[in-house]
Amino acid sequence: MKKISVILILFSLIFMGFKLGGKSFFIVPDKWPQPVYDFSKNPLSLEKIELGRVLFYDPILSRNNTIACSNCHSQYTAFTHVDHALSHGIDNRIGKRNSPTLMNLAWQKSFMWDGAINHLDMQPLSPINHPDEMGETTANVISKLQKSTIYPTLFYKAFGDSIITGEYTLKAFSQFLLTLVCSNSKYDSVMRNESEFNDQQKNGYKIFQQNCSSCHKEPLFTNYEFKNNGLPIDTTIMDFGRMKITNNSEDSLKFKVPTLRNIEFSYPYMHDGRFKKLSEVINHYTTGIQMSQTLAEELKKLIVLTSNEKVDLIAFLLTLSDKEFLFNPKYSFPKNILLPSQQK
Repeated sequence: MKKISVILILFSLIFMGFKLGGKSFFIVPDKWPQPVYDFSKNPLSLEKIELGRVLFYDPILSRNNTIACSNCHSQYTAFTHVDHALSHGIDNRIGKRNSPTLMNLAWQKSFMWDGAINHLDMQPLSPINHPDEMGETTANVISKLQKSTIYPTLFYKAFGDSIITGEYTLKAFSQFLLTLVCSNSKYDSVMRNESEFNDQQKNGYKIFQQNCSSCHKEPLFTNYEFKNNGLPIDTTIMDFGRMKITNNSEDSLKFKVPTLRNIEFSYPYMHDGRFKKLSEVINHYTTGIQMSQTLAEELKKLIVLTSNEKVDLIAFLLTLSDKEFLFNPKYSFPKNILLPSQQK
């Protein structure tokens, strides 16, 4: 009887791992909610993950082979860019928004600052086809990949088919992006009872829970909802956020609540990168809120913090930095493969 029980337990673990695409490639951190991505429709494999990683770093996806996903999503800055407020694309064209960070994507139901994309598998279509980002077409990307010296082999290893399709390409992208799990900051070690906050961080955590946690919900530090956070509109851009997608005036000036994980490294802040420092962000929430009909309910009550409390809050936010994530070689440029753009 004991032997049968052990076999049943092992079978159960294998089955659970299969449903999540293989537990060696994706593990749900302890006490985290279950991801929303359906792994059964795109089971993870090492070959598919590596293919997605190569695609992520290859500028072949852009019209003139100069812009890769990694240009706007650098691993060392939480997979965003920090050298300018608004993203720069092909021919040095300037976009309208700051690129969002990329992490813990398996828990997201929608993507982009305005939720324009409703599935991770579809996400790459937007930057590839956008005239100010990669300026390419999906059809031409597939054609270039098929003609390359490396991709037919990589796709065969991943999917058992050297004929490259849009579906395979998009699923490979998702495979790599799904592995970008950030869960090993000091905050996480404290939650696992492996370390402790110092007094300043402890006080900052209390301030965070009292004033910020309803939108930046633990442990993901976002609720993935769309909120108007009281920013005055930039009249040079006239970006009304979610309303552009829904055509509903109640969504005016609403943008997705970003995660605060690795916020130390993901400046500049807000959808348009208007703030360079965390202190500026906190000052906005204490003295800069602009009232409007769609302002988030959570911000209609004035947030009052002393200068010391602001410093303590920042001290806590810095505990959300996960350097293991930022420097994990599994997420970095695939040095073992010579990309078509590198070949002479």
